[in-house]
Amino acid sequence: MQAFVTGGTGFIGAHLVRLLLQEGYAVKALFRPSSNLANLDGLKVELVKGDLNDADLWQKMLGCQYLFHVAAYYSLWQTDQELLYRHNVQGTSNVLAAAQKAGIERTVYTSSVAAIGVGESGKVVDETHQSPLEKLVGHYKKSKFLAEQVAMQAASAGQEIVVVNPSSPIGPLDIKPTPTGDIILRFLRRQMPFYVDTGLNFIDVRDVAWGHLLALQRGKKGDRYILGNQNLTLKQLLEQLAQITGLPAPQNAVPSWLPLSVAWVDEKILAPLGKPPSVPLDGVRMAQQPMYYNPAKAVTELGLPQSSLTTAIQDAVDWFMSKGYVK
Repeated sequence: MQAFVTGGTGFIGAHLVRLLLQEGYAVKALFRPSSNLANLDGLKVELVKGDLNDADLWQKMLGCQYLFHVAAYYSLWQTDQELLYRHNVQGTSNVLAAAQKAGIERTVYTSSVAAIGVGESGKVVDETHQSPLEKLVGHYKKSKFLAEQVAMQAASAGQEIVVVNPSSPIGPLDIKPTPTGDIILRFLRRQMPFYVDTGLNFIDVRDVAWGHLLALQRGKKGDRYILGNQNLTLKQLLEQLAQITGLPAPQNAVPSWLPLSVAWVDEKILAPLGKPPSVPLDGVRMAQQPMYYNPAKAVTELGLPQSSLTTAIQDAVDWFMSKGYVK
């Protein structure tokens, strides 16, 4: 059994590659010349150099039965919108066309809860919810929605594709780091004197990897599955970090207009003048809406594990500390 993995050098992808190897799959992992390969060091993986939009990508997939398309471009900066659509939408279209040409039997496409949108006033939503495109905040969410539509259309046309929508993963190997990892790092570095009054759904990244493999084995073609676990306010996450580390959690919420004003000045006034912006406007807008999800479908139909978030947070903290991320 051979699997082709895009995004295998990243956070979710690296855990998926490890799980596939553990479960007896041979793995080909696509990487770009600029990729940091540290997450794949020492693993028995066939590394394949290339890009999501390569015309000959299908040839690199030959011999594989399964595809996990995990790779995506993530940015909340408005100046990156062209890259977001090129990698996430066009890239997904090219990857799925390559899979069909290469004779891939089944594909798991990694979407995101970002593509589903959010419920009104912090309402918990499931796979049946869909915010309209115009209500999705920022080009990252819009690009993931459009990419998911590409996957769904390919499934409707007969391709064996299952879609998974991870929430916010936590754990080791968060090499970039992700937005959730960045929250943990800011806490550890004492760079978070205040918190924003928002909330997210969190899950152990290793459970996300299992969700991908279970989707391959048990998922229904053309269905989507939220890979999530626990809904927490940001304050609750920071309090858990405080319990684990012994460091004090910030006690005061910052009013939403303040970061919004800073971000607007950053991106609209200072960035055009050549100053690198520090706060993405779309990130602040997103934080104004709690992003809560119900993973019951994946738990029931796939058997998605629901591991302890405390363990995931502890492992993330230990990894960041051991790798020198916290000065």
